[in-house]
Amino acid sequence: MATGTKTTKAVKTTKSSKGLGKGLGRGIGALIPEAETEDNKVVVKEVVKEVVKEVPTETKLKISQIEPNKNQPRKAFDEDALIELSESIKQYGVLQPLLVQKMDKNYQIIAGERRFRAARLAGVKEVPVIIKDYSSQEVMEIALIENIQREDLNPIEEALAYQQLIKDYRLKQDEVAEKVAKSRTAITNSLRLLKLDERVQEMVIEGKLSSGHARAIISIDDKDKQYMIAQKIFDEKLNVRDVEKLVKNIDKLDKPVQKVKPENDFIYRDFEEKLKKIMGTQVVIKNKNNNKGKIEIQYYSQAELERIYELLNKVND
Repeated sequence: MATGTKTTKAVKTTKSSKGLGKGLGRGIGALIPEAETEDNKVVVKEVVKEVVKEVPTETKLKISQIEPNKNQPRKAFDEDALIELSESIKQYGVLQPLLVQKMDKNYQIIAGERRFRAARLAGVKEVPVIIKDYSSQEVMEIALIENIQREDLNPIEEALAYQQLIKDYRLKQDEVAEKVAKSRTAITNSLRLLKLDERVQEMVIEGKLSSGHARAIISIDDKDKQYMIAQKIFDEKLNVRDVEKLVKNIDKLDKPVQKVKPENDFIYRDFEEKLKKIMGTQVVIKNKNNNKGKIEIQYYSQAELERIYELLNKVND
């Protein structure tokens, strides 16, 4: 190095939200410094983020003092997975602290709602937390990042979260992309899913359609045709390539865009609900105008199939 050249000191904080985005993009772990013991001393790594003013300290709060964030991107939680996690918590406790911030009387969850729900299900009275103070935008970004990294969001929830960041905080797509460490194209493709018919979006949320299937039918302007093809995809188990071919020949389809429901369709829907309660599983009645049709009973495991069989067998007896 030439004489007189000054060494540049490492920058320890950023001055813009752009820096915040890069920090978030590295993961939720960047928000909570790691610690290790060495010669009976605690060595804490510095976090290069403007929002981290001091080293976070883990503490415990009563679970009754904690409440979920209403703007949390994730809306759907797998009940079976929650039960499984609650059993683990009963045995080992909550291993990773929740990230929360102080509200009026309680503490609001920034990250860790799934752990919170499972802990409450397990009957836990106190949970480990790290208390921080963030702006509403930072809370939204952190919650979004955590869910994306864990792959907890379905494609529609993810798209709605991006849309909220753009709408509420006037961010551009490339700014959102930088904050969540994704390409601008990925953000654009995600947002395009919101152009789908609401019925099709619901099928994506329920896992009946993949995001690839959904993107393949976005180019269809007619919402009813979108829904018709979405049903065809689900019923016939079409792959994405099949759907792309189908969309190219959409005008050649002879099927009506939307079937007219029979006048007494409400009667069949009532029967559906009653059968669901009796069978303890999803039941669909597909009726035709001539009062003929079929009943579909869904099962999700061999054990459930055997249970349904035993139930029907009792009826015969």
